[in-house]
Amino acid sequence: MALLPIAYHWLDAVSEPPAMIRHALALFGTMEAPGAADNPAILGWARELGVQDYRADSIPWCGLFMALVAKRAGKPVPERPLWALSWARFEVAADEPALGDVLVFRRDGGGHVGLYVGEDVRAWHVLGGNQGDQVGFSRIARGRLYAARRPAYRVRPASAVPIRLAATGALSGNEA
Repeated sequence: MALLPIAYHWLDAVSEPPAMIRHALALFGTMEAPGAADNPAILGWARELGVQDYRADSIPWCGLFMALVAKRAGKPVPERPLWALSWARFEVAADEPALGDVLVFRRDGGGHVGLYVGEDVRAWHVLGGNQGDQVGFSRIARGRLYAARRPAYRVRPASAVPIRLAATGALSGNEA
């Protein structure tokens, strides 16, 4: 796993992170291949999930990443998982997002999906795929939130709580 940015080093110290966070962090730093090439790892995720129509990492892959993380964590994957807004039907609604919850955002041309790792006064801090063409962290304006969804835990991890973070870094404008 790549070294986490300083603002997110605290995640390394979480003793029992939610399973989806654990699986997402294991993929941190995975990048698209430049130009016409494709990262075989990303294409392999589609094969692992049985997604037949995903053939190039130039196709938005935030939903593909989320589906992989959910599957590896033993969680259900919604129909049409490549479409980010499909994740608004994942498991149960979360009134107050917490570590490991799925956040769904609107953006020009569609949506974006990622995992809650924290928040500040202006933004949600999100770990997701296809953020700057890699698995990474973004700050996304609060007003773009479309849905917050929580895994249906049998026993909710003690670490699955709201996380307040400093407002550092630029706001993401478009994660595609």
